[in-house]
Amino acid sequence: MSAGRMEAFSDGVMAILITIMVLQLHQPHGTSFADLRSSFPSLLAYVLSFVNIAIYWNNHHHLLKAIPEVTGAMLWANLNLLFWLSLFPFATSWMSEGGFVSTPVAVYGVVLAMAAIAYTILQTVIVAADGPNSRLRRVLGRDLKGKLSLASYLVTIPLAFVWRWGSIAIFVAVSIAWLIPDRRVEYYIKSLAGKRSRFS
Repeated sequence: MSAGRMEAFSDGVMAILITIMVLQLHQPHGTSFADLRSSFPSLLAYVLSFVNIAIYWNNHHHLLKAIPEVTGAMLWANLNLLFWLSLFPFATSWMSEGGFVSTPVAVYGVVLAMAAIAYTILQTVIVAADGPNSRLRRVLGRDLKGKLSLASYLVTIPLAFVWRWGSIAIFVAVSIAWLIPDRRVEYYIKSLAGKRSRFS
């Protein structure tokens, strides 16, 4: 199977997840700007989850462009990632409807942490398939940003029961950190394209 087919399936799933989340937004019970206050928790949770899914979509796109062929292990690792991403609408809705109380916020942290772990597994499987002398492994390096993000998500789970707004602040901070484009894999893909053009 080509990487393009797996990417197309993943794109479709992520698009559906965003659609489900926007349909869960609560409409204001009036027509003035003041009436938007009742929809603020729902809107805030939607924006946060939209940004997270967009970040995964962006990095997932670049990661799959770095592989010529998909293995069975990659398929299952990718499905594992999509499973945890598919819980975003549920976790987002529960967190916003509950008014950002402790337990839903902690569950949202669990979903974020498991999605980060699933992405790390997918990345590890792809690097392993690239061989022992993988250049992609060198390009990714220690992936300090990914490890710090996962550690931050794990912190938010117990923190939600002590200071829930601290957990939400961490969610936002990690999302902002990932909005800064990570060019490592993109440069790797460009270098591969350059090699192919020289030998074609």
